[in-house]
Order: sequence, then structure tokens, then C-alpha cells
Amino acid sequence: MQTEFRVSTSSQQELIDITHRVEQIVGDSSISEGICIVYVPHATAGIIVNESADPNIKTDFLNALNKAIPLHANYLHDRIDMNAAAHIKSALVGSSLTIPVKDSRLQIGTWQAIMLCEFDGPRSGRRVIVQTIS
Repeated sequence: MQTEFRVSTSSQQELIDITHRVEQIVGDSSISEGICIVYVPHATAGIIVNESADPNIKTDFLNALNKAIPLHANYLHDRIDMNAAAHIKSALVGSSLTIPVKDSRLQIGTWQAIMLCEFDGPRSGRRVIVQTIS
């Protein structure tokens, strides 16, 4: 089963916890055991699994990425639309996750959360595609 939802972002860069939405989709599906694929079809956004209990993790994550890939560093692509760093971050972070499903539940750790990574916001409708396979 494939389902899609949209997420609006409010900052140029941010991490948004979408775990509950994905869990609801898995719970509403007929899958009891299999896999869940979460995919973000955007060249300047990504998807990760990480801790969400401490909001500082989100800040630390973005700060580390910005240190490694500065927002403005004379990138050639910035001549077009000033978002080369967002493209690079998206490529490094990745655009999909595969998560096991057992007993109709995502098999993520206690402190893990699924997060949409916005690198070129704000945006009014980032697409998230969730596919469940038994």
C-alpha cells in the first residue's frame, strides 16, 4: 500500500518529526510483518532516523552539517538559485528509509524518530511517500 502526505516547513533548515504520521499509516495498513519505505521526492530535503527526545540533537545535527557544508561557499550552482548546499546535504543525508514492520508496528528504537530534513525552506508542501510491503 502506498500513501502520501505533505509537510509544511517554516525555516530555511529544520528537522520535523513525522514518526506519528508514519506509524498511523503503518497501523492503518493491512501489513502485520514486512517493511515500510519512507521516501521524500525532493532534491533539497532528506529523511533520517535519529533521537527526538532532546531538541538539541536537531540543532546539533544542523550545526554539524552547516560546518561541513556551509550555506554559502562559492558553489557554482548558487549562480542559479542559491541552494547548492541544500542539494549537497540532501544527497548526503539521503531521500529514503527502510524500516522493518512486525506486529503492525515500526521496529524503531525507543529514542528513535523519523525526521524530515528541510534544507531549502520554508516550503508549503514537502511530499512524503510511505510504502508498506508484506
